This record gives sequence, structure tokens and C-alpha cells, in this order.
Amino acid sequence: MRIIVVGQGPFGEKVLEALTQNGEDVVGAFCPPGKSGEPMKEIAERLGVSFFRPNRMSDPEVYDTYAGLQPELSMLAFVTDIIPERLLRIPSLGTICYHPSLLPRHRGASAINWAIINGDTRTGLTVFWADEGIDTGPILLQKEVKIAPEDTTGSLYFNTLLPLGVEAMVEAVELIGKGKAPRISQDESKATYEPPCDDSVAAVDWKKPTKNLYNLIRGCDPQPGSYSTLEGKKIRLYAARPCQEATGNPPGEVISIEKGGVRVATKDGAIEIGRLRVDKGEKMEATEFARSIDLTTGDRFGD
Repeated sequence: MRIIVVGQGPFGEKVLEALTQNGEDVVGAFCPPGKSGEPMKEIAERLGVSFFRPNRMSDPEVYDTYAGLQPELSMLAFVTDIIPERLLRIPSLGTICYHPSLLPRHRGASAINWAIINGDTRTGLTVFWADEGIDTGPILLQKEVKIAPEDTTGSLYFNTLLPLGVEAMVEAVELIGKGKAPRISQDESKATYEPPCDDSVAAVDWKKPTKNLYNLIRGCDPQPGSYSTLEGKKIRLYAARPCQEATGNPPGEVISIEKGGVRVATKDGAIEIGRLRVDKGEKMEATEFARSIDLTTGDRFGD
């Protein structure tokens, strides 16, 4: 069947590559003009697939280009742009979309972040039939995975949900080709939606329980990077480890600084931060970071 792939980043690149390796007829690839679109552009050029880089998928000329390719199926492989409904209607078989959660749980742009922030122990991915809603279309297939206690958003995505998602997209195309692809309505009573994970939710409150803070820090790792303040500077926190034993130190106080991490007191224990950076700066190992800003024990985050 004639397929259009819309996407970006490593996921869009690998879906495009996997489809062509599987012998599918990819007639066009659409990716954004910035850095996030480069991987798809490069793989499309190498594979000889026609590619297009509109500023927005809603640009008027996109519709004519899209329709001119006469697609039977469109695939959304990590898309952050809004896809106009009239584009969704062009492919004769419909449009399918990858989403990194078990829909209808965790709809929205930051599904992996919120699964970890909320302390979920399992998540997964969904390939669904796109409609005009936000992650609301009928489910084609799902894959469930475990969230390890040490997982970050980055590790869960790149080690698990990305490669499994590529396989799922290929599997979905095969099911559609055989006429065996289901359309299972989502249970709206179980739906959750969270906003984008950005600085509005990434601030660390050291007075909260250690478990909650640990989930927040790893859920924001690598993006946007949870943060605390110190002497007016915004400090981003990564590679955290929880320490449950009570310290008696005020929440936010630096207890120790070692090569393994900066240990900071919480309400009921401590968090060890392995890597830190001043906002917009470079990530550093704990002792290197401490030297760079003259951080010492007894200093207090959250000032």
C-alpha cells in the first residue's frame, strides 16, 4: 500500500527505515525544518524517499502535496505539530499514530514523563487510529512494559518504548494490509490527560516525601530537567538516587558532596544528585559542579 510517514527525531527515522526494509511502499516523508527533522531527512535521502519539510502541517500547500501522493495510509511517527483533520481524511485506509502510553491513560505530549512522575510501575505504547481529538481515536494495538525503579524518561524511551514502538508500527501496517486491524474504542471513564512537562511542573519542593521527589526528578530527566534554586540560580538535577534514612537536616540542605553525588535532605530522607548544571550550562559530575559554583555542605537549595 502507498504510505506517507510524518514524524521527526530518531523514532521517525527508524520507522521510515523499518518500513522500507519490510518492503512497504513509502511514497513520502514529512518532517519539520529544524534540528528534530534532520534524522528523517537524512534517512529519506539515503533511501530515495521523497521528503518534504513544511514549517507547519497546516500550511496550505501541504494539503495539495499530501493529496497528490495518493496515500492509502498515513503514519504519525512522533509528531508534535497539529495535523489538520482534512489531512487525516486523505488516506483511503486512514491515519495511524504512535503514542507512548497505554491509552486512554496519559493522553498528551508528555506521557512518559507523567507515568514516571506519578509513580506508575507499568506503562506501554499504543498505535491508534487518529481522529480530530488529542489521543482519542480507536486503538489498533498496544504493548505493555515495566517501568524499572531506576528508569528515567530518557532510559524508558530510548531503551524500551522507541524500539518496541518501531516494531509495533510495522506490525500495525501488516495487520492493516491483511485487513485484520481492529478499531477498539477507548474507555473514556479511564482517560487521563496531563499538560506538557515543563518548568511549570518541574520545580523541586524539598519538603515533599523522598519518593515523590525522586519520581519528579527522574520523570524530568533529561527534559525539561527538574530544578531547584540556589543563591538566585536555577540548578537542574539529574541522575538521582533516593536515600530513605532520616537525616534530621532541614529539607533542601546539602548534607555531603562526593564524587557519586550531592546529597540533599528531604522531608523524610535524602536525595543524592549525580549530575547537575546551572540553567543553560553544561551537566557536570557532582564534585566538579560543586567546585564550579563553590557549593559546600550546609548550603541550602530552595532559597
